[in-house]
Parts: sequence; C-alpha cells; structure tokens
Amino acid sequence: MTARRLKLTTILSGIVFAGLALLSWTQDWFHVVVASPQGGDLPLDVAGDVAGAPLSALSLASLALFGALTIAGRVFRVVLGALQVALGASVVVTTATALADPVRASGSAVTTATGVDGTDSIRGIVSSVEPTAWPWLGLAAGVLAALLGITTVLLSGAWPQATRKYSATRLVVADPTADPAAAWDALSGGEDPTDAPSRRDEGGSGPTEQDRTG
Repeated sequence: MTARRLKLTTILSGIVFAGLALLSWTQDWFHVVVASPQGGDLPLDVAGDVAGAPLSALSLASLALFGALTIAGRVFRVVLGALQVALGASVVVTTATALADPVRASGSAVTTATGVDGTDSIRGIVSSVEPTAWPWLGLAAGVLAALLGITTVLLSGAWPQATRKYSATRLVVADPTADPAAAWDALSGGEDPTDAPSRRDEGGSGPTEQDRTG
C-alpha cells in the first residue's frame, strides 16, 4: 500500500467508525419493562442518547480529529493519533458501562415515565431488560477507533508530507509607479515617482549642462 493510500484509508476508516458510533447513539439500546405504580407493566424503549449520552460528543470529536489529520504535520499526527486512542477508549467505556448495568443506564428514562427515582427503587420496579444490537455496535466502533488511533501513531510517519505550494512567501520592493501610496510618499519626499529608479538612486535629477556639452 502506498503512503498516500495508507493516509486516505486511515482517515476514511476513522470517519466510518465515528459515524457508526454516532448512529448507535441515535438508536434504541434497551427494551425495559417496569411495573407501573398505577398497575400493570409499562414497556419502555431506552435510546442511546439516554443510556450512552457521551457518545455523541465523542463521535463528533473523532470526526473533527480526522478532518484535522488531513493537513497535520508529522508531530501533530502522533498527537492526534494518541488523542484518537483516548476517544475510542472512552466510547468503549461508555458502551461497556451501559451494557454491564442496563438498569442504571436506563434510570432517567424510567424516572421520567414512572416518577420513581433512586437506583434501588428503580431496580425494584424493573421487571426485565433486553439489550438491542446497537450498543454492541457502538462498543465495536469504539474498539476499532482505538486500534486505528494506535495505527495512526505508529504509521503516520510514512504518510506523504503536506505540500508547501501555497505557503511560500516572497518579499518584493514596492514600485512607486504601480502603488499609489508609495507614489504619494515619494512626492512628500520631494521626488518624482515617475522618474526612473536608477536615476533616483544616483541622487541626481538629470544631466547637467556641462555633461551635455562635455
């Protein structure tokens, strides 16, 4: 794989993984059944924005990071790669925590629906919790994103260098005949801005009568 293709593949993969985590955040993570205080069972669908709220910010940060990687230099690639490892690990922790304790992750949704608050009280009225595939997708996206960050740290040195085509700067002497501001400055100094530069540099205003006859 060429250096250019390696860079393109890495950046596109990072965008895909971040998009998958963000997609997971928008979907239902748990189907919860609680005993309603009014009697009977109350089914609830708990979405990722409740059970895994940080995923949206983490995914958007990862998208911005891979956008920055397109123009980053070698040193900043390593820094951004390490940051991507941290973002991917944070996605893993968020989703794994929700999967490990879905009742706690669904607590705010249960409280909104029933008015029951407190972790122990919520556990007492939850009859069943069924996870969907979406939090597992978020978990897989986080693992892959962290691995991609490690790959970026290790291999970004082989990426092609950023071009300097548009960053070169040249300093040129202003031409009074082309620059109105410079022309006014010349007039203020008692010089004729239309006079040839070589003649002004010599300090003379023109040939003397002796030079013309001699």
